[in-house]
Amino acid sequence: MTKAIDPQALDGVILGFDFGLRRIGVAVGQTITRTATPEAIVQSRDGKPDWEHISRLFETWQPQAVVVGLPMRLNGEEQALTQPARKFGQRLSGRYHTPVFYIEEQLSSIEAEQRNAGAKNTTQPIDDHAAQIILENWLDALTTQKETS
Repeated sequence: MTKAIDPQALDGVILGFDFGLRRIGVAVGQTITRTATPEAIVQSRDGKPDWEHISRLFETWQPQAVVVGLPMRLNGEEQALTQPARKFGQRLSGRYHTPVFYIEEQLSSIEAEQRNAGAKNTTQPIDDHAAQIILENWLDALTTQKETS
């Protein structure tokens, strides 16, 4: 039986993932500063991630935990990608023996597009920026939990 990890007890680097069937956005965050930055876009073929690329990210960053965004409908119901995203998180946990946290996410890609509206090359994928938003929201929720406890 696995012991539950208290996210408040984490101290260090967290990787955030915006799961997609073709691309997976990755962001790197820090529990101390409660900030996140876009890191990479991992290619995925037929829903199968480039595990070598993900392994390099784990080797480089040695995260304390990972956060996976669970795509949800605006009314809070699950959608087609919710279960595949959850399964991806379970695979991350199994492969890298790292705690995985999930956060419901809606419209992170649209928010990322809006943030990058002023960028010169707007045809570039923004999945890593969506992962940044997911991770920032999770870190913000940690801060809110800490302030209310």
